[in-house]
Amino acid sequence: MSLGKHLTIDFSPMKKYRDFRLLWSAGFISNFGSQITYVALPFQIKLLTNSYLAVGAMGAVEIIPLIIFGLYGGVLADRVDRKKMIWVTELGAMAMTGILLGNSLLHKPHLLVLYFVAAGFACFDGLQRPSQNAILPRVVDHDDLPSANALMSIRWQFGVITGPALAGILIASAGVSAGFMVDIASFAISLSLLWRVRSVIPANRSEAATLASLVEGVKYAASRRDLMGTYVVDLSAMFFAMPNALFPFWADHLHARWALGMFYAAGTVGAILVTMTSGWMRSYPHHGRAVLLAAIGWGVAITLAGVTNSLAVTIFFLAMAGASDQYSALFRSAIWNQSIPDHLRGRLSGIELLSYSVGPLGGQLRAGTVAAWTNLRTSVISGGLLCIGMIGISASFFPEFRKYDVRTNKFAAEVRNLAEKSKKSES
Repeated sequence: MSLGKHLTIDFSPMKKYRDFRLLWSAGFISNFGSQITYVALPFQIKLLTNSYLAVGAMGAVEIIPLIIFGLYGGVLADRVDRKKMIWVTELGAMAMTGILLGNSLLHKPHLLVLYFVAAGFACFDGLQRPSQNAILPRVVDHDDLPSANALMSIRWQFGVITGPALAGILIASAGVSAGFMVDIASFAISLSLLWRVRSVIPANRSEAATLASLVEGVKYAASRRDLMGTYVVDLSAMFFAMPNALFPFWADHLHARWALGMFYAAGTVGAILVTMTSGWMRSYPHHGRAVLLAAIGWGVAITLAGVTNSLAVTIFFLAMAGASDQYSALFRSAIWNQSIPDHLRGRLSGIELLSYSVGPLGGQLRAGTVAAWTNLRTSVISGGLLCIGMIGISASFFPEFRKYDVRTNKFAAEVRNLAEKSKKSES
């Protein structure tokens, strides 16, 4: 195999699996619009309040709904049709954007409505993502999962790059209402594509969506220290070093308000470069080690972004942070998708959702609070350093995670064998 082919992202799942193409396309379009709202919502809060705490409080209002509905969404993903769960929650998120549009058209928009909708997005996101994650191993073969994960990442990254850039133009020229309108249109197209995906009923689905069913999933996760390591590392990295709530103020601090879209897009530029050269990850087995090194790289890059007053250097290190985070995300997804049995995949996806979503939300609150007490630079640098320290501690506490090798991990071997048996029985 040539070096170029070994590095280049593997597009074969797009050719081989019809339902994967539909899911990918629906998410690609929907995420593009959602990223516009992602920028417009905190920007509108900043316009109404000009407060670090008010913007950071978005994370506070989202955390509890995300925890509750994320865990319950995981239980439902092991009980009901995963395709239908994705479709219904996509419709709910579209309704939330409609409320934002209506509020933005008022002479004086209501701040409380913005927080209500942020909480509503968290509810629907929590319900949707476990099914969204758990459906992937059912529409793609076991060996193609790393490549499918990379393709799923690239669709999100494109939206994060283009969405905020368009949001900046729309907000400057037509106001936040135009951004919300584009988001609603993207939801409509996404819903039409998702409707064509076949039903995906969980294998050996749980008897009922009960608390006992959730506890079963939590006990399974707690019994596997390799999985617990992935959760703790990502939570630590995101809680201590997630700077997104500071971006509107950071752009002002560097006298570059025009560059706000670049702050949001920089991390994704780094991430997309990683994804486009991710072909080698398919054959790299030391997933635990890769996640740890990537998380440390995230903390280092955020720290360095905070010590400079140069816009170009700041954007560069934010891009490096995004690249590191993407390495971590791809290898964590590989661990989860290749080592968790299907009948538990939804509930574990709910737990995973908390690890990669609650951390950033709490991180927004942490970053805004520390910046209000001290200043922006102290908030960024202290977060990066705390992240590095916590990753080091986590590595020592979870040796099973640190040593995870997909070739020898017993859980990955069991899931691989089950997938092969299922494929033979279907043929």
